[in-house]
Amino acid sequence: MAPGPLLSLPSARPYAFQFPLATTALIIIDIQRDFVDPGGFGSVQCGNDEIFSKARAIVPTVKKVLDVFRSVGGHVIHTREGHQPDLADLPASKKLRQISAPHGHHTLGIGDQGPMGRLLVRGEWGHDIITELTPWPGETVIDKPGKGSFWGTDIHRTLLARGITHLLFTGVTTECCVTTTLRECNDRGYQCCVLDDCTQGFDAQQVTTSLDIVCGQDGLFGFVGNSADFFAAISDSTAQATPPGTPPLLSDDGLPSIDELLARYKKGVTSPTEVVNFVFDRIEKYQAVDPAVWIHLEPREKALAAAEKLATRYSGKPLPPLFGIPFSVKDTIDVGGITTTAACAQYAYTPTSNAPAVQHVLDAGGIFIGKVNLDQLATGLSGCRSPYGIPHSVFSDKHISGGSSSGSAVSVGAKLVSFGLATDTAGSGRVPAAFNSIIGFKPTKGTVSAKGLVPACRTLDTITIVAPSIPDTRKVWQIIAKHDRDDPFSKLPHTLVTWKTDFRGPRLGGFTFAVPPLSSLDVCTPKYQDLFAQAVQILRSRGGRLVEVDYKIFEVAGDLLYEGALLHERMTCIGLEFLQTKLEELHPVIKALFGGALANPPSAYDVFRDQALQIQLTRKAQQTFDTLKGGIDVLVVPTTTQHPTIEEMKADPLKLNSKLGTFTHYANVVDMCGVNVPAGTYVNAEGTKLPFGITILGGSGYDAKVLDVAAVAEEAFKEEFAKD
Repeated sequence: MAPGPLLSLPSARPYAFQFPLATTALIIIDIQRDFVDPGGFGSVQCGNDEIFSKARAIVPTVKKVLDVFRSVGGHVIHTREGHQPDLADLPASKKLRQISAPHGHHTLGIGDQGPMGRLLVRGEWGHDIITELTPWPGETVIDKPGKGSFWGTDIHRTLLARGITHLLFTGVTTECCVTTTLRECNDRGYQCCVLDDCTQGFDAQQVTTSLDIVCGQDGLFGFVGNSADFFAAISDSTAQATPPGTPPLLSDDGLPSIDELLARYKKGVTSPTEVVNFVFDRIEKYQAVDPAVWIHLEPREKALAAAEKLATRYSGKPLPPLFGIPFSVKDTIDVGGITTTAACAQYAYTPTSNAPAVQHVLDAGGIFIGKVNLDQLATGLSGCRSPYGIPHSVFSDKHISGGSSSGSAVSVGAKLVSFGLATDTAGSGRVPAAFNSIIGFKPTKGTVSAKGLVPACRTLDTITIVAPSIPDTRKVWQIIAKHDRDDPFSKLPHTLVTWKTDFRGPRLGGFTFAVPPLSSLDVCTPKYQDLFAQAVQILRSRGGRLVEVDYKIFEVAGDLLYEGALLHERMTCIGLEFLQTKLEELHPVIKALFGGALANPPSAYDVFRDQALQIQLTRKAQQTFDTLKGGIDVLVVPTTTQHPTIEEMKADPLKLNSKLGTFTHYANVVDMCGVNVPAGTYVNAEGTKLPFGITILGGSGYDAKVLDVAAVAEEAFKEEFAKD
């Protein structure tokens, strides 16, 4: 994300601390009842009531800092130290060392019963954050078993996901958990500053020494500042900002961004019911333009009731991160009580519960608008394979929308909703995003629960996000990317990669990227080749350094998807008996695809050969993105090869579809993440204006890095094309 202007704490030691508000987080360490209220673990630890009371004394100042930071939309992270009720995560050394001191004052230890429940045990009254600093919906709470905040937690990936580069530290105790976490952050590249009047400990000399060590030797670990400078910096920043206008909500420009809409709600400028009515008015009007977008549309009255219930629930309270935000759902993703069709009436069923991804969005305040069209059984990249009609690109009624997430992309591209939940197995979230000039983000497979998703190819399926911008995409991703213990394909969080942060951001700090060789780009139309070359030069002018990689790995992986045994995995997921008995009732193109495969089943030898090859290619692909071993940050490709008309796609549905997936098929095969970014428009020979997109790809788990670079690309393309 764009870091924005730098704020400054001029009195900080060893010199002024500068930080961009957009990529700075306020971290409040362990201000729990157990550490600042009498009878908790902190009072046992301290052993002196007078000294202990000083820890509580910082709360009013911390509260003021928190209120100001919240008022400007800053990222807030709270930590809580504590252990599982069974103490399975408590090392013996931590449990026994202090209470074993021959002449010590520790009469109670971790897990022992105290006035506020068992000491430092999760779920107990004493473990929770004090009432004055209660986290708001959407703020991150890190439950940590250690003094630092990185062992046994996902804080590093949380910071990376939010694009954080700078941290302001507050909390207790200075000499222990505050500076331990700060040192851990320093090791990972974050610029850190402790606000010295917002932290306290149980030993005055240790507090002073700890802060001196942080900023000593010209800033060995970071900076030490104060809240007065912070308040002045925020005040100066808001005074200098140009007050944004408030354009009328009901406009042809569609809905504002998620952050802008949330700001309107907070100011009382608009309400969720007004937004719902606006959305349904737009949808009804757009039906005349393209009647094939929706498979199920919620009754307006039902959506209004949901909006009213939401407004009542949060009246006078902090709003959750997607409060009143309208969204669509691809009709392979379950919404409880609504038929899931997968664009195939013969396959349809009615689920009793929501897919976890949908539930996460609803819990965050999203308003469900309806389920959208797709290529039948989520098979295809064209958008032309549905019995519910053929959606077209928002740019042209003669050109394909792309698939299989056709309705998802059009619902966002036509500005009918703020975002959509879609899917991507072979490019189904990226290709339609490119053909409708929106963001299409495919997270690393296994990082968003695939429960409640009709499987297309279970080992490759990924729930994705389509949205108008990278910031909106990132906000939704942070909501739905949660580990699901009940999804056997869900990756364990601790197995996902992390990397050092460059506090300058990718535009100033730079990034390395590779592109396909010219011989691989020949499959693109001349116009697409020109537009891609232009995009590459723009990236190079914004901090990108172009390097070469072995691209053959990815081409071979792409061939595995439909030319190997993986096609038969897709058929197994759909159901072999279903395909055998219902084949004649399917869409003609789907029938031809699966009919041919049924007639030529692979041998067991073929399956094991392809599995082994996939594993080998995946390892080589992941090594490509290991920057500690000379790898690149991202791979940049054209999202697709051309933009066919609907008639062209009908005339050659299989070969042309395969061609469209040239740069998308391999991503899930070798466990990559990727995002389509709009990269300009062009006018074709018939005088029609059409969009062009590039995809920025990264290795498994590098989602945040991909989005960081994508934010640079999005901003750069907007700057360049605004000149035209």
